[in-house]
Amino acid sequence: MSVPEIDPSALPSDAYLLDVREQEEWVAGHAPEAVHIPMTQIQGRVDEVPSDRTVYVVCRVGGRSMQVAAWLTQLGRDAVNVGGGMQSWESARRPMVSETGQPPFVA
Repeated sequence: MSVPEIDPSALPSDAYLLDVREQEEWVAGHAPEAVHIPMTQIQGRVDEVPSDRTVYVVCRVGGRSMQVAAWLTQLGRDAVNVGGGMQSWESARRPMVSETGQPPFVA
């Protein structure tokens, strides 16, 4: 199954961005508007993911998010992988925040 992919710089400003990285990765740096549901929890929390709009899925480099986007697509959801993950997000100089009080970075 082919999953659509988008470059971080092309992400719509009102996008629902689902970050599936682990907690320590999230804390170090994430998109301000992202929703955090780690890949390891997505099956049990799928009801928290909207079914009435496109979900853009991001991880560190794009592998985990591709798997989650493919799974969501199998469920009938409209899911798009964010190509290159948060590493590409950071390279594109998209906004990031951290939960540590330190400057955000991709862990």
